[in-house]
Amino acid sequence: MAVILVTYHSQGGNTRRMAESAAAGAGDTDTGSAVLKAAGETTLEDLRLCDGIILGSPEYFGYMAGMIKDFFDRTYEVAAANVNEFRKPYALFISAGNDGRNTEVQMERILKGFPFKKVYETVICRGPIRDDILDRCFEMGQTLAAGCDLGIY
Repeated sequence: MAVILVTYHSQGGNTRRMAESAAAGAGDTDTGSAVLKAAGETTLEDLRLCDGIILGSPEYFGYMAGMIKDFFDRTYEVAAANVNEFRKPYALFISAGNDGRNTEVQMERILKGFPFKKVYETVICRGPIRDDILDRCFEMGQTLAAGCDLGIY
């Protein structure tokens, strides 16, 4: 069974709703389960034990949340030094009041240093959370779990 780590930061609740939807999708398949954790609580061991990772951040001034950056800072050295152990597929979602594209660019710039591979198009919600956005996050979780279980990624 594939384990998908969904780690996120949320202050107002929008990003949390997206994270919960992605986690529900990952756990919806017969072959997947999800670990849903706030970025500040996510550890290197969580990253070690998962088969794939979904990261979510709000957009703050065109950048990711500081807690997402903190997660990257806390896990980078070990993950980058142990490529075979930490080679993981990943996907992103962003809750943006404005645009979200620069947040995506900045997160992907950092993720290039990790032994991760992007396998799903970033879901960016501009403005209030809508049902179609939550559906896309759910599908993201399903797809990542199924792909990991089948060994596609």
